[in-house]
Amino acid sequence: MDKYLRGWRQEALNRGQNEAAIYIGDKVLALSNDDKDAFWLAQVHFSNNNFARALALLSRSGLIVRSTSCRYLAAHCYIKQGKYELALATLGEQNPDHLLPSDHNSRRRLQHSNGTKTKHVTLRNGHTLSRKDRIEHSEERERDRELEKDIKFEAAMCHLRGLCYSKRNAFDRAKECFIKAIKIDVQCFEAFDQLMKNSLLKPNEELKLLEELDFEMIRTEDPALAQEAAQFTKLLYTTRLSKYASPAALSDATETLSTHYNLSNNPDLLLSRAETLYTQCRFQEALAITSSILNSQTTPSGDDTTTTTLGHTPNLYPLHLACLHETSSHTTLFLLSHTLSQHAPHEPYTYLAIGTYYLSTHRIPESRRFFSKASLMDPHSAAAWIGFAHTFAAEGEHDQAIAAYSTAVRLFQGSHLPQLFIGMQHLALNNMTTAWEHCVLAFQMSSGSLNPDQKLFSGEEDEDENVEDVDEEEQAEYFNNEPQRSRVVLPPSINYPATSAGIGTGGDPLVLNELAVILYHQANLPAAVQLFRQSLNLASELGWSPSAWVATRANLAHALRRLNRYRESLGELDECLRICTGGGSNSGRGRTSSVSGPSTAGMTSAGGVEGRNLIGSLHSTRGLVLLSLERAQDAVLALHEAVRVLGGDASGGGMAGTMTTREMGMGGNAFARTQQRLGKGYGKSRVNNEGVEVGPLTHEERVSSGLDGQAEGMLDRVFRRDRNRERGGGVNTNRNASTRSAATSSVTRANATQLGPRATRRRDPFVE
Repeated sequence: MDKYLRGWRQEALNRGQNEAAIYIGDKVLALSNDDKDAFWLAQVHFSNNNFARALALLSRSGLIVRSTSCRYLAAHCYIKQGKYELALATLGEQNPDHLLPSDHNSRRRLQHSNGTKTKHVTLRNGHTLSRKDRIEHSEERERDRELEKDIKFEAAMCHLRGLCYSKRNAFDRAKECFIKAIKIDVQCFEAFDQLMKNSLLKPNEELKLLEELDFEMIRTEDPALAQEAAQFTKLLYTTRLSKYASPAALSDATETLSTHYNLSNNPDLLLSRAETLYTQCRFQEALAITSSILNSQTTPSGDDTTTTTLGHTPNLYPLHLACLHETSSHTTLFLLSHTLSQHAPHEPYTYLAIGTYYLSTHRIPESRRFFSKASLMDPHSAAAWIGFAHTFAAEGEHDQAIAAYSTAVRLFQGSHLPQLFIGMQHLALNNMTTAWEHCVLAFQMSSGSLNPDQKLFSGEEDEDENVEDVDEEEQAEYFNNEPQRSRVVLPPSINYPATSAGIGTGGDPLVLNELAVILYHQANLPAAVQLFRQSLNLASELGWSPSAWVATRANLAHALRRLNRYRESLGELDECLRICTGGGSNSGRGRTSSVSGPSTAGMTSAGGVEGRNLIGSLHSTRGLVLLSLERAQDAVLALHEAVRVLGGDASGGGMAGTMTTREMGMGGNAFARTQQRLGKGYGKSRVNNEGVEVGPLTHEERVSSGLDGQAEGMLDRVFRRDRNRERGGGVNTNRNASTRSAATSSVTRANATQLGPRATRRRDPFVE
């Protein structure tokens, strides 16, 4: 009768008839009074969300005390009810350290029973075991199976302890519990998933954990397949590592799973590939993959919008939203947010989508409200917290942004992005020492480890560099006029990421750009040049999109220009223009730092406003460099091209008007007119049109004014030389004056919009 009833209850459960399964299961338990039947019935109550009934059943006859599986299920019921203290009391606070791989006493026996189809056992002397011995061996295998189940439940309880500690914000203890859970049972994927998606480990720690896992302990029905199963599991786990951990290993794992196991269209593998592309700033390609995942499922409802937005893993939505934000797909964002708000109003990613739409359309207060709502619904959502902090940064509320980023640092201990963003905010506040410390820490976290032998920069230029004569007086012109600032005390060197087993640990090139910007502001130009170049080289090695690094290349050009290495600077600017006009993809990723302060300009498309501003500013800077090379005719052509590109916006129109005025010979000091129109001077205070001081200059305005002063000095020298050379030759002084005015306005524009937003990966409220 017991066998008949057990078959009946299982059939009812398979058909989804939970009430029938509960009814029959209760009769089986009454007849057998077996702990296994009690656990089976409690599981059905749990799956039916009847947590109180499951706890009441498990509390009978001391099941929780004498059965590991029942204790695990009871604690899980408490967690589902939000009673984390009771769950932790049921589980106990001590992890079973004796089950870790370092102690093989209880696990060696499982290796000998890997497989259950052995029909007889032959001894070494060739004799076969007797019937009695075979029975004893069968009983031993059964005990091994029960022991293995208990080990798996112990690992699962370590995972539940980690969840309880996470809810208490004890993230160090939670991380310890998750690591022990995955070490005890390598198939405890829930613990591994918590470590990865919450960024509790640094990239080098993730690689170390993966190497320490004992995949050989995986059991299969066929012993011959055990080794392949272990390798397959390791490949799956490798695809979940940080995209900064080991790009080569990640690529190999994805390729093997896609080709050898025919998983190329699996959503999880596609999502991993899209995350890699997003990290490399290849947003259009990443968006194509996430869109294909959304379009892969169909429903009989016939509603295409619902079909393409619902029924997917929650991990997909933050990345898809980030790609839409980076590609300025405002209409698609609005449609997606509207659909999710109708069909999934209780999901955190719904409010994340709405907040992303408002952020993309520059409605910052509304965006902040919905990001806050998403973070309340899911306190461990990295996308929500980073997006919430970005809203303060977008409004220039640096202190509040730093506070929000600091919360993200505490929640996501393995991610380098919050540290990087804090450094960028301190850079905007001119706290150079603090900015340097946070950016160095971010680089160490992203690259994993540092090689003490190979230096990234030494503070000295290479001897084989073609360095032109540097006018030290001119180089220090601006910085001598500025108020004294705290200088960064640089460490002896920053070191290149070390390699392990021939595989590079990767790293984030953006961090090197930020470090170089700090050095530029501290007048450590040779070191800044080396860091800018190292950033570009690392980005190239990792396969990042070249258009994403126009800003860094333009920064390099500015540093070379200030070192009077004009020909190298001109070459970098020409390369920037080649990339910009070659139809490059979107380069914006949030906010990045430039040598003249943070900027929000980017290159969205060749015909967009931001793309036009970037190209125009590059032409302006190019004209300035050509003037320094005493190529006045080429400089005039470059500046006229800048006016042509920038003529549609306010600054470009004002520049064109100034040039026209000067060419018509309407006199006056062009430089003074430009400064009056900009409403600022070269001193320490801002002046209005009447010449009255109205307040101190900001750091960005001081930098811009100083660079304007350098431009004015160079222009004076160029035109003074031209007048002396062509004296008596009928030179058109009005045209010279107009060129001078254009250059003065152009350099202001060039240094105000040189670097586009390229920070958040990522650099956006989403993903890591």
